[in-house]
Amino acid sequence: MLLPDFYVDDIIKRALAEDINYIDLATDLLISEEDTSSAEFVSKAEGVLAGIDCALRTYTFVDSDVKCEKLISDGEYVKKGDIIARVSGRTRSILKAERTSLNILQHMSGVATAVNVLVKACEGTRASVCDTRKTLPGLRALEKYAVMAGGGRNHRYNLSDAAMLKDNHIDAYGSITGAVEALRKKIGHMAKIEVEVRNEEELREALSCKADVIMLDNMTPAQMTECVKIADGRALLEASGNVTAENIAEVAKTGVDIISSGAVTHSVKAFDISLKIMK
Repeated sequence: MLLPDFYVDDIIKRALAEDINYIDLATDLLISEEDTSSAEFVSKAEGVLAGIDCALRTYTFVDSDVKCEKLISDGEYVKKGDIIARVSGRTRSILKAERTSLNILQHMSGVATAVNVLVKACEGTRASVCDTRKTLPGLRALEKYAVMAGGGRNHRYNLSDAAMLKDNHIDAYGSITGAVEALRKKIGHMAKIEVEVRNEEELREALSCKADVIMLDNMTPAQMTECVKIADGRALLEASGNVTAENIAEVAKTGVDIISSGAVTHSVKAFDISLKIMK
């Protein structure tokens, strides 16, 4: 997944406008306009980096004369003490962009690191780790990019990408079979249909309808293992619900194709990175 500049720029400009009304009371009244400095982005933890290009682009809008040097790229593993990037230019500009650039970099690296933990736990199985639509409003593209930087894959980006019939859709319409057949008459030939199921009976019905993907909702590993046997490759199977770093290896061993996690975006811990002025 590539992040176009115009998309990232909109996020950065909104964030800067939120952080700087018309003046930085501390910086503008304390630091002279002519003063210059250099600063380093320093990792204070271990994990996977994501968002460094976005973070450095923040300086473009604060002061295009600030020089940026990237030392570590997205997707690379960083250790505590690693210098990720350097910036140099007007001290005022470096200080004004500090928090916005760090907010972006810390959050995206937190997502990438959380995903990478799950991906490593699934090594040796067929399962791939993917995200969900449980993203922070306005930051979905950044978060889904970070998921890929961490070694994961993206689920649908939005409601227009694919048709997912969740329990509420099915309960509202009346049945899995009826909903899938009605939808297939209207949906475009490029779009896939995914059906959420809660038990083996619903799984068999979804298979008979030839759903492209079937989500196994909040099932135990034993239940998922049986579902994999029943499906026998007739549809992609996605495990979803209560997936953690502690249990994902067990889930992956059931033979499911995909394991989705909303926690890697909606509940992720920010990666600890600081910006230090070089004295």
